[in-house]
Amino acid sequence: MAVSIRLRRMGSNRKPAYRVVVADSRSPRDGRFIEIIGHYNPLTNPPTVKIDRGKADEWMRKGAQPSNTVKRLLAIRSEAS
Repeated sequence: MAVSIRLRRMGSNRKPAYRVVVADSRSPRDGRFIEIIGHYNPLTNPPTVKIDRGKADEWMRKGAQPSNTVKRLLAIRSEAS
């Protein structure tokens, strides 16, 4: 099973909020997931990014591949710490 770390869209029309989830890469964007490891809100100024770095690192050690957007969010999160 190929596992990915990606965003799951939440919120209402034109007011997106995202959860950072670990999911099977074959499942749909807003479908089944294995674990929620954080959230991202692009509407706040500055955008709110909260990701449990320990869980993300643990999943990446197990072979999970982060999406391009999640890689960028993890990099932003690392710079802020």
